[in-house]
Amino acid sequence: MLKRTLTRRETVAAMGTTALCSYAGCTVPGTDRIDRVANTQFRSGLQNRGYVDQSIPTAIEAQWAVPTNRGEHSASKGSPVKTSAGMIVVADDTGRVRSLTPDGEINWSTTITDAQRGSHGTPAIANDTVYIGAYDGTVTALAAATGEIQWQTEVGDAVGASPTYYDGRLYVAVEHDTPSGSVVAIDAMTGEVNWEDDRPTDHPHSTITIDREHNRLLFGSNDGHCYAWSFPDLQRKWTYDTGGDVKAPIAVSDGIAVVPSWANTLTGLDVTDGSRQWEFEADNDIMCAPAIHNNTVYVGSHDTNCYAIDIDTGNEIWTTETDGWITGSAVATQEHVLVGSYDSKLYALKQVDGSISWTFEARGEITGAPCVTSDAIYVTERAKNGKQTQPGQCYRLIEEDGQ
Repeated sequence: MLKRTLTRRETVAAMGTTALCSYAGCTVPGTDRIDRVANTQFRSGLQNRGYVDQSIPTAIEAQWAVPTNRGEHSASKGSPVKTSAGMIVVADDTGRVRSLTPDGEINWSTTITDAQRGSHGTPAIANDTVYIGAYDGTVTALAAATGEIQWQTEVGDAVGASPTYYDGRLYVAVEHDTPSGSVVAIDAMTGEVNWEDDRPTDHPHSTITIDREHNRLLFGSNDGHCYAWSFPDLQRKWTYDTGGDVKAPIAVSDGIAVVPSWANTLTGLDVTDGSRQWEFEADNDIMCAPAIHNNTVYVGSHDTNCYAIDIDTGNEIWTTETDGWITGSAVATQEHVLVGSYDSKLYALKQVDGSISWTFEARGEITGAPCVTSDAIYVTERAKNGKQTQPGQCYRLIEEDGQ
């Protein structure tokens, strides 16, 4: 049964009772368990490293394309994710969430909002449920098998960030019209808000990172700051001012938080106290979500370059130029890094030296994160030049015939 939408006032009022639930998540009558971690979510895990333990083909071709995004907003679009049943789920800027079969057939399609920008986030999937935010300020839970809406909760004026799931809770950055912001923890089974902090300002839409080893929860905001709380008790710990909008997720590895900024910088911070360890400067804004693998950070920039950077020192290892902005999300595989560009190409670069193994030429700008599986790569794009008559596609890329 569809649960009615909770207003922000109602959800905050509910905090008194829901706070009695443990940080391990609240059990609900009729359920046997609550997933500890998500089956899949944006950036492939709590630390937003963007690494997938898969190899990719030496050459690729498009098996199919399904029309998806239709808007012109330049923000990175939602990325496809794979369910445990083998379906591909993608949220788009029309307000739809769809489940696609590996053959490109629509398994189900559910409209969650009529907001102009729909949804730009990537779903988290846990408890056989799809969780996603939208630009009407709601977070929605849908049954993964059928697309039926389980609950919707209004938390603010817009949710551009992807939800982060852990132990029965969703952690979400929220935008408010002031412009201001907040961060909330939502009970994943009921949709009730367990916790809220209004410290972040100016429309935060950086996906939340959780570092369990160092007991930190952190994310960035358009006010230029990286914010950190203790975890799981959620006490304010530190802030760091980068000097430019922090729009992309912060990646964490071995106690180093890697923060991209519109100050043209990528900064390595001590995740415990926020002290700066190093700073790398590009020639333009960095909006790309960084990927980390084998002690190396891979990130793109508005200066059209993809960089490989040593995570211990911040020193450049190599750089590869494309013909357009790189604003989407880098994804590292076993031996390659995948980045999409405003030149409408998806690049597969060798991690060892940045040389190009192959490119795939799409129609619109590729600003999402590729979803890499054992037999395919799924990737979305923006509408070409923002024209609804030339919608962005969701592609399935497979090994080229004869390879």
